[in-house]
Amino acid sequence: MRRMRPLGRAARREWGPLWAAVRTAVATERLRAVPMTLAAVCLTALLQMVQNSSWGYGPVQALGAVRAEDPLPAALLRTPLSLFVPALDLPVWGALAQVLLVFGTAEICLGRWRTLLIAYVATPAGTLYARIGVAVGPDGFLGLPGSDARVVDTGPSAAVVALAVCVCFAHRAWFTGGLVVVAMVVEVAVKDNLAGREHLVAVAAALALCAVPALRAGRCRQGLEVGAGTRSGAPPIRSWNLRRGPAQRTSWW
Repeated sequence: MRRMRPLGRAARREWGPLWAAVRTAVATERLRAVPMTLAAVCLTALLQMVQNSSWGYGPVQALGAVRAEDPLPAALLRTPLSLFVPALDLPVWGALAQVLLVFGTAEICLGRWRTLLIAYVATPAGTLYARIGVAVGPDGFLGLPGSDARVVDTGPSAAVVALAVCVCFAHRAWFTGGLVVVAMVVEVAVKDNLAGREHLVAVAAALALCAVPALRAGRCRQGLEVGAGTRSGAPPIRSWNLRRGPAQRTSWW
């Protein structure tokens, strides 16, 4: 029991603020707390059913399949939908669970528009890296083999990784965020493929997005510290409050 108490305190420090935010939002607003997430889950399930039908595979691939060999304008146009097209070689329930859990938590903790921004920065970042890596070649730094140019690059995994890192950063869940980063590094070490590399790119994009407001807040605090005490270089103002008689009070602003 004594050993469990420090673990419990550590867990509350790590996940307490995050859990409180999610629980409060779900308890007060229920499904209205995550309308974008529910729409994303429904769209992912719909695209899975359509692409597995005899008539729907071609249209889904034409509208949402991204490859490094595709022309860049076409790839960028397909990227928004590609985020919700499940990979054919992975179980669809995994993609649905990722979207529901991570997108829902991010929508509550970060807001709808910040969630979309992070998702749509991480996903094209991975797509652009694939093009650069194939152009560099397998012998270059962070290069990729030419066969990766024909790999269909779809699914929410890159956006999920980036959102998980940003949520951990926003709620100071440093240990959990570190585990996410370490897991992505281990994934590449165990199975070095295009998906693993893109997950690392998503982590880098998320850290860059988190660093911008942090640096801005640091500059604001620095400016306040420099400006504290005296304003515009003038000495502090003395306000003397004189009273008749032996009692005389001095007050400073």
